[in-house]
Amino acid sequence: MKKSAKTKELRLEDILFNCRDLLRGKASVADKRDLMLTLVFLRFIGEKFTLRREEVRQELLAKGYVGEFLEKQMDNPARYGAKGCFFLPDDCRWETIANHKADNKLNVDLDGILNRLEIDNDALKGALPQKIFTSAEISPNDLKKVIDEIGKVTHKNFPDRDLIGRVYEYYLQAFAIQAKDAKEQGEFYTPHSIVNLIASIIEPIDGTIYDPCCGSGGMFVQSVKIIESHGGNKDAVSVYGQESDPETFRLAKMNLAVRGISHNLGPKNQSTFEQDFHRGTKMDYIIANPPFNLKKWKPSADAIPNPLWGTYGTPPESNANYAWILHMLHKLNEKKGIAGFLLANGALDDEDTLGIRRNLIEKDKVEAIVVLPREMFYSTDISVTMWVLNQNKKGGRWHGRQLRDRSGEILFIDLRTWNQNVYEKKYVRFTDEQIAAVVKIYQDWQTVGRSPRDRRDEYAQPELYRAVHKDEIAANNWSLVPSRYIEFVDRDTELDYKTALTTAGAAASDLLKRQDENAKRLAVAFKALGVKL
Repeated sequence: MKKSAKTKELRLEDILFNCRDLLRGKASVADKRDLMLTLVFLRFIGEKFTLRREEVRQELLAKGYVGEFLEKQMDNPARYGAKGCFFLPDDCRWETIANHKADNKLNVDLDGILNRLEIDNDALKGALPQKIFTSAEISPNDLKKVIDEIGKVTHKNFPDRDLIGRVYEYYLQAFAIQAKDAKEQGEFYTPHSIVNLIASIIEPIDGTIYDPCCGSGGMFVQSVKIIESHGGNKDAVSVYGQESDPETFRLAKMNLAVRGISHNLGPKNQSTFEQDFHRGTKMDYIIANPPFNLKKWKPSADAIPNPLWGTYGTPPESNANYAWILHMLHKLNEKKGIAGFLLANGALDDEDTLGIRRNLIEKDKVEAIVVLPREMFYSTDISVTMWVLNQNKKGGRWHGRQLRDRSGEILFIDLRTWNQNVYEKKYVRFTDEQIAAVVKIYQDWQTVGRSPRDRRDEYAQPELYRAVHKDEIAANNWSLVPSRYIEFVDRDTELDYKTALTTAGAAASDLLKRQDENAKRLAVAFKALGVKL
């Protein structure tokens, strides 16, 4: 008897790749990105609604509801919102979308669904792209094939608690890389492992979280994961942010809405330097990836005058790096606020900002400087630095740990050689084990490290990290370049030059001898052919 063919295992990545492949060459990178993420959004809110609807049915049956009254109560939107679920009318449900024919109405009807969802749900105002399916000019036949593939992505097929995260992460990363290759903008996305590193260092487990340039919202998403890993409740934090790019602003709102993360990103897309929508609100945690070396950033008359500029100095208009730093410092809770953010390496010892940097160090606001490897970002191949600002370096209880007094100290960590974990041919990312190792270095220094003033018991490991007192930094003209403080071993000094030279000489002599023998053989061969050399 002939054996039946074994059913091929359904793999999530295969489905997601198939969707991208179906759209290959059909639209711009940005349109494909927004179209795919929008369909994923509709798929997940549809699944969540279906599951909640069955729960509502069982709850009502248990109370004795039957017949027409039962059906009417099941369509009460108030029974869904309390569970973080969007109520969906019949024509907005995934079953309706999945059963739609591949006709000329498909694209128009999908855009109509998005419009109705925005009208019916305040949380989705400004979150969904409008006319994305008609303007992208994807044929109904191709669009229907993509819908059929996305329909396979369910928690039943893939029982992963963070299935939404996996799918969004896949597309955000894939289209960011594709945008880089196509010379399009890809700055809206910060690679996952970098976000995870910053969030693991900052530990935003309660209070207010802020990102002044939030991109697609990845910093907030990872912060919520940190909260949940600590056994906390994501509703215990308040999320604030802003984003200047309109398309990325919508991505962020959609990304947070599909995960049920309440947020305040302001009423519209807007640069923080043009208008601060969160004026007067102090933040417990700030986690950000500002645009690197932003030029001509001068704030408008509607922006908040930053009082720190009078204390620390006015940032140059030629580069916004220190404008971001002072903005975030101004936003931090004065007693316990902590910020983790990324900047281009030039900010570590830029002459134009030396005065501001000196004030930051003297006033004890900088806690740690971490240099990352190259090739971690899709928008640039430069090495980038993670900064940690902390309003409380005096010590005390913090997140279950007893911190020591780190006044006057800064921890430098150099991770430029941690570039072995390569994916997509050239991009570098940290493993979970590497992230845990960096967090341990940081937390051990906070809790058990000794003051670097006592050189007999220094907190350091050559070529990796070292804690430094500000007196030494002052002697280095207030530079924050880690390589000026971390010991690097000169490998050349470990060589036995006499042995090395003898070995090299012997090798050269042997090479010349072999070359001479080969020349003699060639001369004999040519002579036999009657050729004179």
